[in-house]
Amino acid sequence: MTVETTFAAMGTTAWARTADEESAAAVMRWFTAVESAASRFDASSELTAVNRSDSDIVPLGPVLADLFRTADEMRRATGGLVDPAVGVSIVDWGYDVSFETIIPPESAPRPTPAAVWQVSGSAIERVPGVLMDLGGIAKGWTCDRAVETGLASVASAGGDLRSADPRLVVDVLHPFGGTAASLHVGVGALATSSTARRRWQVGGLDAHHIIDPRTGEPARSPVVSASVMARTSAEAEAGAKAVLLHGADGLAWAADQSWLGGAVVCWADGSVYGTGDLEVAA
Repeated sequence: MTVETTFAAMGTTAWARTADEESAAAVMRWFTAVESAASRFDASSELTAVNRSDSDIVPLGPVLADLFRTADEMRRATGGLVDPAVGVSIVDWGYDVSFETIIPPESAPRPTPAAVWQVSGSAIERVPGVLMDLGGIAKGWTCDRAVETGLASVASAGGDLRSADPRLVVDVLHPFGGTAASLHVGVGALATSSTARRRWQVGGLDAHHIIDPRTGEPARSPVVSASVMARTSAEAEAGAKAVLLHGADGLAWAADQSWLGGAVVCWADGSVYGTGDLEVAA
C-alpha cells in the first residue's frame, strides 16, 4: 500500500508518497514544523525572531541551525551565488508578504548586495538589520529530511524533489507549456528554479523572487528556468538557482560541478539545452 498526499505548505504545493496514512500525516506535521521555524512571513517564527534580533550573535534551535549550516554549505559550493542574506533586497523589491498580497514599491530600490554572515555551531553571526531568507533551501532540506528519515519515499515542494524510488521518472515542465525533458531521477533529487512565475512590476521594471546576491536586484538572465539533478534536494535547489544566475554560462558551470548530476535549461526564446550527462528517460 502507498499513499500519495498533496497539501499546502511553505507558500506552495507539497506532495509526498508514503507507506500509509500515518506516515502521510507525519510528513505534513514535519512540513508544518519547519515552516513554523523558517518562514519569514510568519511573525511568530524563529527566523523572524532572528531577523529582528539586535544581537550580533543569535542562538539557533535545531531546525534553523541545521538549515543555516546547509545554506552555508550551498553558499560555498556555488561561490556565493546562492545566499540567504538577500532578505533586505527581497523586501525592498516588494516581496515582504506572501506573493498573493504583494504591493510593489513605486520605484526600484537602491541595490543592496548580500550581507556578510557566518554560522558557528548553533548560532549565527551577522550585523543586526540583516534579513535572512531561507526560501528554496528550506523546501529542499525539508524534502530531504522527510525521505532520509523514512517518512516518505518521495517528497516534493515548490519544484524541489527528493526520491528513494529507483524507478522514479520526472517530467520537467517547460515554462511556456509542455514538457522540456523527462528525466530518470531514481534515488536522488531534482529541483527547478524559474523566473517565469512570481513576477511583478516595480517602477516599470520586471521583478521576480530570485535575487542576485552580487547586485541585490532580481536576476537578469537569458535562462527562464533551470532544472538540476543532485544527491540531495538542497543541493539540487542551490545548483538550479546558480545555473540560472550564471545565465549563458550556466550549463558549462554545472558540468564542472562534481556534486551535480546534470542540468537542463529553458531559455527566454523557448530553446531547451542540457548537459551531456543527463539521464533522459526513453
